[in-house]
Amino acid sequence: MKEVYLNGDFLPEIEAKVSVFDRGFLLGDGVYEVIPVYDGRSFQLRGHLERLQSSLDGVRMKNPLTNAEWQAMIEQLIERNDGGNQSLYLQVTRGAAPRDHLFPQGVTPTIFAMSNLLHPVEEKYKKHGIAAITLPDIRWHNCNIKAITLLPNSLLKQQALEAGAQEALLIRDGYLTEGATSNAYVVINGTIYTSPKDEKVLPGITREVVIALAAKSGIPLLEQGVTLSDLKHADEVWVSSSTKEVLPVTLLDGNKVGSGIPGPVWQQIDVLYQHYKKDVATWH
Repeated sequence: MKEVYLNGDFLPEIEAKVSVFDRGFLLGDGVYEVIPVYDGRSFQLRGHLERLQSSLDGVRMKNPLTNAEWQAMIEQLIERNDGGNQSLYLQVTRGAAPRDHLFPQGVTPTIFAMSNLLHPVEEKYKKHGIAAITLPDIRWHNCNIKAITLLPNSLLKQQALEAGAQEALLIRDGYLTEGATSNAYVVINGTIYTSPKDEKVLPGITREVVIALAAKSGIPLLEQGVTLSDLKHADEVWVSSSTKEVLPVTLLDGNKVGSGIPGPVWQQIDVLYQHYKKDVATWH
């Protein structure tokens, strides 16, 4: 049976209990992180913990653990769940208190972490690409905070599923922001475009790796908004996330993207990314 971490203890997942008065349950008052683990080693841990800190700052919540304490807990959780490839989920809520919109005083945050098996990216998606649809971005205006209030994302993802697609690409004020559960990229004439890192997009850890790999390899990349029209006529479209890595979109709103197969720039980035996964240190 899998073990989870809850408020200082490791215990079987079936024994983990949280108060019904927890503000995460009642108000969605919390933040989270998802960290991939390869061969028993967390990937880009420093970046994930920095983003967790940024999210906590964004919702005005004190970090309950130091980076060293987070790392120690994460390493134990990985080991207790047999190492290998895992997907770690971390969540911090403001804690349990009588329901009130105002922040409670003197309440201990709830810290929860669990591990799930990290399945490899399906080869059919790397070989043939995925389908996506475009939808209006109905989310709140602080998407740079990785908050647990994910109902808009869930609604958008469900619409994509019902349309026979794997992802929804979101449009706000005529420009592409990101995917419902991913960052997004567009390739036009050999140059990669991805939305600038502001309040409209999540500062993706995989996104940062892609940007660094492109720079190191001399592939032009601009953090610049792309219009819906440019998106529709792009040579390549991709999405990325911590658990799905970088995936090509080859069908958008029922129409082929470029030639309808994963493009050469994505292929180059994917090779670089796979090498990077093997070489990167857990903490650096």
